[in-house]
Amino acid sequence: MLSTKSESDITSLAPSSPSRSPKRPVYYVQSPSRDSHDGDKSSTVQPSPMESPSHPSSVGRHSRNSSASRFSGIFRSSSGRKGGRKRNDKGWPECGVIMEEGSYAEFEDKAFIRRFQALIALLTFVVLFTVFCLIIWGASRPYKAEIVVRSFAVHNVFVGEGSDFSGVPTRMLTINGTLKMSVYNPATIFGIHVSSNPVNLAYSEITVATGQLKFYQPRKSHRTVSVALEGEKVPLYGAGSSLTFAQNGAAEVPLILKFEVRSRGNVVGKLVRTKHRKQISCPLLINSLNTKLIKFKKNECTYD
Repeated sequence: MLSTKSESDITSLAPSSPSRSPKRPVYYVQSPSRDSHDGDKSSTVQPSPMESPSHPSSVGRHSRNSSASRFSGIFRSSSGRKGGRKRNDKGWPECGVIMEEGSYAEFEDKAFIRRFQALIALLTFVVLFTVFCLIIWGASRPYKAEIVVRSFAVHNVFVGEGSDFSGVPTRMLTINGTLKMSVYNPATIFGIHVSSNPVNLAYSEITVATGQLKFYQPRKSHRTVSVALEGEKVPLYGAGSSLTFAQNGAAEVPLILKFEVRSRGNVVGKLVRTKHRKQISCPLLINSLNTKLIKFKKNECTYD
């Protein structure tokens, strides 16, 4: 026989059915934040009905809160450590520059010492080189070129009447010849450059023939040089009236040979040079009809 339950019995048993199922334990885990200033690493969280494991949304919010607290703690901690640094105008933190004491001063001192030593070495070299050049110059001064006038060969002599470029009548003199000289360079360490101003043959202060002397003389050597003197139809003006003519028509013309010889020796390149000058004067008498070689005696010429 079946027993039939009433609606009241079923209603009374319904609420009690959930109580028979076993309750699940609830656990809560919270990571301690790194920026906590009170030093507590544990905290107690009171469970709430909304945080029951039966509600998935509460678990998601809890994990998100834990992660957010974890990251926010890291940023707050790093910002807390860097909070004491100064920042420049652009907002960048300033970094301290570590410099060794005295390193820059020592570098400057060493650079100054190097420059000073180089200057001393340069001055020493200049002084020593100057002393050396002075010694060489003083030792080379006595070496003068020895020049001796040997002869004058007359090639052509003519004395006659004529007129100058303006038509003034006067006596005219034409003369051509060759002057020979011997040159000796006694220097043992350098050669000499020999030159002269125009070599003039003059009659009563009037130049009637001229030539030029220029050559190089090696060290410790002899040489005979020739200078051509030429003058054509030179007007004598009033000086020509003093000329005397012989019965055969020959005229004796007194002349003076004048010139200056310059010698230059390069002892140490162009830095050390020796220079000498010598004035030479020789009188001579030329016959217009006699063109023989005129030789000069030792004391006939003056060398100043």
